[in-house]
Amino acid sequence: MIYVDADACPVKTEAEAVATRHKQRLLLVSNGGLRPSVNPWVEMVYVDGGPDVADIWIAERAGPGDVVVTGDIPLAAKCVAAGAEVIRHNGEVFTRANIGQQLAMRDLAADLRAADP
Repeated sequence: MIYVDADACPVKTEAEAVATRHKQRLLLVSNGGLRPSVNPWVEMVYVDGGPDVADIWIAERAGPGDVVVTGDIPLAAKCVAAGAEVIRHNGEVFTRANIGQQLAMRDLAADLRAADP
């Protein structure tokens, strides 16, 4: 199964093409605002609005054998820990070897932004 964190995802069309080519079910998870697909391999999953609701939905389901497409580093960390293969929208792969550094860099950047008035 392929899960796409579809809110603000720039590669939904490409993900759909990959899913179709490999005959894999693709779930586009969003809190709304997406056009439905007529592709039989694609399922739209609409979750309630709110912070991280789509991320939580994906994290609760993704596991070994699944692929997750997201730019959200905390979601990527949860999915990697669950055994899923995780890639960023630009094709960068999140792994057990690099996810800790990705989280640390994200947190450092947030701290630097918060410290600069």
